[in-house]
Amino acid sequence: MSDRVVIENCAIAAVDGSGNEYSSGHIVIEGNKISAVGGGSASENVVRDARRIDGSGHLATPGLVNCHHHLYQWATRGMAQNSTLFEWLVELYPVWAMIDEDIEHASARAGLAALALSGCSTSMDHHYVFPKGVGDLLGVEIEAAKEIGVRFHPTRGSMDLGKSDGGLPPDSVVESRDEILAASEEAIDGFHDASPDSMLRIALAPCSPFSVTKELMVESAELARKRNVRLHTHLAETKDEEEFCLEEFGFRPVEYLEDLGWLGEDVWLAHCVHLDENEVRQFGETRTGVAHCPSSNARLGAGVAPVAALVGAGAPVGLGVDGAASNEGGELSVELRQALLMARAIGGPRAMGARRALELATIHGARCLGREAEIGSLEPGKLADIALWKIDGIGHAGIEDPVAALVFGPPRQAEKLFVNGEAVIEGGELRTADEREIAREMEKASKRLASKAQKLKAGG
Repeated sequence: MSDRVVIENCAIAAVDGSGNEYSSGHIVIEGNKISAVGGGSASENVVRDARRIDGSGHLATPGLVNCHHHLYQWATRGMAQNSTLFEWLVELYPVWAMIDEDIEHASARAGLAALALSGCSTSMDHHYVFPKGVGDLLGVEIEAAKEIGVRFHPTRGSMDLGKSDGGLPPDSVVESRDEILAASEEAIDGFHDASPDSMLRIALAPCSPFSVTKELMVESAELARKRNVRLHTHLAETKDEEEFCLEEFGFRPVEYLEDLGWLGEDVWLAHCVHLDENEVRQFGETRTGVAHCPSSNARLGAGVAPVAALVGAGAPVGLGVDGAASNEGGELSVELRQALLMARAIGGPRAMGARRALELATIHGARCLGREAEIGSLEPGKLADIALWKIDGIGHAGIEDPVAALVFGPPRQAEKLFVNGEAVIEGGELRTADEREIAREMEKASKRLASKAQKLKAGG
């Protein structure tokens, strides 16, 4: 038998430049790439000797792309439930300072498994907490991504501005600039794969204006551009951050980044809730990307990013679940509905439609990660990252428009997920790892971290 797979009889939303959709069509996978997408049935020559999948009652979309995450936070869900961002960080920084390789591995596996089950084929991770002497945390999460089978864009994050120097994080969780830059070089040398079908790419990601020095921001950008990798950070998430930037730097957050040379096509920024009209226009002109995290922003009471205006200005806007400590669900499919509803809550019913929400989760997310030529739409020649969604069950049956069924209907997990042509989810279940074992290990890791935190509070 050949390595050809034919998915047939399904509705298809290709999310390509022509907006192609089929009420009943087929997708052909050859190896790790899509070789054909179209309406009706594939030809007899194509289906001969192929593995055939009956997609009746399903919608096929590109695999979803998660543009912002903190996998290690899976071990600290449910804490600081009624806090602002700064209050939440102050409570959790000391807990995060006690993570180790085992906690990181359990958290990464759980977070990436949840993402895959929600139809996510590509995820980034922003890891910026590196306690001394606990091992290779970045390497551990990369191994977890290989095990689960998702395409992975981890970032080597960093913090060098501790509380004693005017920053927010405690000094125990910051590193020196020399340590950070050396570790960033090592991450690129050890892990980055720039090939078109890469499953693993590295970016550099100083954490935020209130946890990183100006010098580190500048030098990280210089290193990233020298090594041709992308840049990421948090920006304009809360009014507290805006006040911090005005007091410390004399600039609003976007002005500060512009002054540091941090706007451009190789940059994508998390949140960007508090932007004015000029800043929105700047993002469009410079093609600076935004990772919109609607559930996390709502959970922390941060506000609603001006997504419709950003997209209208020409900026790439992808979706992110953010850390599981500020989005206890951690599933990307939920964010399509959240993004649509929050856009309409501030902008009216025409602010965002179902297809725009799907674009944010697919092709726009691919643009943020610099992968739009390879993933984010269902087109011949693109990588075979494909999600199949069951839409004939009680929650979705009778919704005439399949895309509306996915976005407006009750959130659901993917029925099937192919990543790089390999089946990661089948029958709504993870095929690459044991979900029950992942849950057990996560429970143990969370309890161990909570015990360590309690001992710290007690002075032990």
